[in-house]
Amino acid sequence: MNTRMRRAAVVVAAGAMAVSLAACGSAKESKGGSDTSSSKKGDAITVGLLLPENQTARYEKFDYPIIKKQVADLTNGKGKVVYSNAKQDATTQSQQVDTMVTNKVDVLIVDAVDSKAIANSVKKAKDAGIPVVAYDRLAEGPIDAYTSFDNEEVGHAQGKALLKALGSKAKPSAKIVMMNGAITDPNAAFFKKGALAELKGKVDIAKSYDTKEWKPENANANMEGAISALGKKNIVGVYSANDGMAGGIIQALKSAGISVPVTGQDAELAGVQRIVTGDQYMSVYKSYPQEATVVAKMAVALGKGEKLDSIATSKVDSATTKQVPSVIVPVISLTKDNIKDTVIKEGFYTVADICTAKYKKACDSIGLK
Repeated sequence: MNTRMRRAAVVVAAGAMAVSLAACGSAKESKGGSDTSSSKKGDAITVGLLLPENQTARYEKFDYPIIKKQVADLTNGKGKVVYSNAKQDATTQSQQVDTMVTNKVDVLIVDAVDSKAIANSVKKAKDAGIPVVAYDRLAEGPIDAYTSFDNEEVGHAQGKALLKALGSKAKPSAKIVMMNGAITDPNAAFFKKGALAELKGKVDIAKSYDTKEWKPENANANMEGAISALGKKNIVGVYSANDGMAGGIIQALKSAGISVPVTGQDAELAGVQRIVTGDQYMSVYKSYPQEATVVAKMAVALGKGEKLDSIATSKVDSATTKQVPSVIVPVISLTKDNIKDTVIKEGFYTVADICTAKYKKACDSIGLK
């Protein structure tokens, strides 16, 4: 295990304790946790893990390794994780669910490529007696549990930060570009809703895009189109729903000789480095160790046939399933002012990771040493 993952493991252990303590309040019995006590299993369970894509760095660097380690820790080394990544293809993910069902995993964690399209696959798993935990995105179908971040609050944080960055330029006539995520991702709608609540009426959203597959190259093309349509002197800021797209957006802005505040999300290393240099104004920091810890605890409990009363602290409704036992993890607005207290403190990155030779001068200027 490399140094970064050892640090993340320490954070996960602390996060697991915090989650356990925070979950002392008893929740009502869930459908997924109330009817399986008669068929409890031992530690030797198989957890199927389906993640949606590999464009965003978090899934391969944080989510998968942390979930894998947590499952092992929670099962005394006897449980295992079988992992597949859909690479942003909903059909592929459906086939991956079929494979998991055929292989008779004990529980399935699904981060859906398309929250609606996955519903039939979730039902297929449930019909086979396999409980399903929706991870990060609220999948439709008969899910047993759900954990994610407060996704509407992500948008609020981004919108507030952009207005703060604009300062006196934030006025109803000021033109901004809004680069939202993929319409197939239910979280993108929450991000957009939160951001619009902050931005609407305070600035002019002159161009708005739903970016196919969250791809940076698609965001880059959209931004180039916006610059052409609006004129490079008329854009005062850009709302970007995540860091990956922010990279493509900033590339287009630089090519046009434009320097304006740009938001982001995920605290990707490249995004944090752009924040250090001032190319990107902010990101939204989400504690993946805490989220991954929660989903591992949920999956292991359900896989063993146990209830979720000591884990789930709230309930949410999806379009198809009501009162799903849930844990919602808080988010933090990340700027150059709190890098030390967030991504460094939680072991995502070291100063050395961020402040490579290319960024050392910028790091020194903000006291990141």
